[in-house]
Amino acid sequence: MVQLTEVEDEHFQESQLGPEEEDDFTDTDSEISTDSNWDPVDETLAERLLALRDIVPATTRGWVWDKVTYTTDTVKSTLSFAGRAAWAISVSALLLGVPFALAYADDQQLLAMEDEQRMREMGSELLTTGGEKSTAERVGAVIGQEGAKPAL
Repeated sequence: MVQLTEVEDEHFQESQLGPEEEDDFTDTDSEISTDSNWDPVDETLAERLLALRDIVPATTRGWVWDKVTYTTDTVKSTLSFAGRAAWAISVSALLLGVPFALAYADDQQLLAMEDEQRMREMGSELLTTGGEKSTAERVGAVIGQEGAKPAL
């Protein structure tokens, strides 16, 4: 909001000249004619944008502010929803997935133990049958191969 401040000119603070003093007054000490210490290099972007504020009409500034506010609110609510959804999915995966993975690993281990037991039974049957044959011949007969041949 614009605030008005009354600034009196230095010319009006001095006493007025009488009729006998008809000098032309030149204001060489006024603030307008003196060089200021303003350096445009030190000015920030925020200060420049703030100075441009008065150029843009109030209705346009209000419209832009409404759009910026709507956009930031939408982004905040979207990120909040995404965070909550990620939390729910990760917790559900931990509560349901970890016990399932452990049960599946136990089942695979049980199947491997059963296969090993079957192989042991087959091996013991192989060794106990065929009384006069050697072990290599009995293994070859079960597998369906001929006896071992010497390599050249």
